[in-house]
Amino acid sequence: MSGLERVNGLSSEEARAELLRCCAVERWAKRVVDGRPYDSVEEWRLAADEAWRELDEEDWQWAIDHHPRIGERPDGDRFRATRDWSREEQSGLAKADDETRDRLAVGQQAYEEKFGYIFLICATGKSGDEMAAALEARLGNSPDTELAVATEELRKITILRLEKLFVDEPDHDPRP
Repeated sequence: MSGLERVNGLSSEEARAELLRCCAVERWAKRVVDGRPYDSVEEWRLAADEAWRELDEEDWQWAIDHHPRIGERPDGDRFRATRDWSREEQSGLAKADDETRDRLAVGQQAYEEKFGYIFLICATGKSGDEMAAALEARLGNSPDTELAVATEELRKITILRLEKLFVDEPDHDPRP
């Protein structure tokens, strides 16, 4: 069964739960689910993006609050549904040295004090040094500019996670 067939075949509640793994905003998930069925992954992506653009600052804050900090172990109930994805997305930190980890820790504290929410970056494919450099550069942003940057990063994460839902499942041989 293709990933598209699997996701299109989910009940509304199952599809909503899957979408909430991509973005924790109920309104976004409901809007995308209510538009089903979609004929392609691209249609899903476009619907998700359109629904994303209808969100407001309160929605974005909710979504940000449901992401682990860069370098944080995403344990506990709050991150249960996205734990593996977060670890995979932040895998560039695995090779980071202590200096880079310290830069991230110090930078994240300064960022949270300045902006009032955690630093978000679409970490997929980025090294620890790249994440630290982006954090340090973004500390110079105004609050309005940074909110726009942070929400765009969150949108990128959401779309990447949505695409993961459509990975084809391997055929299973029912024989033991």
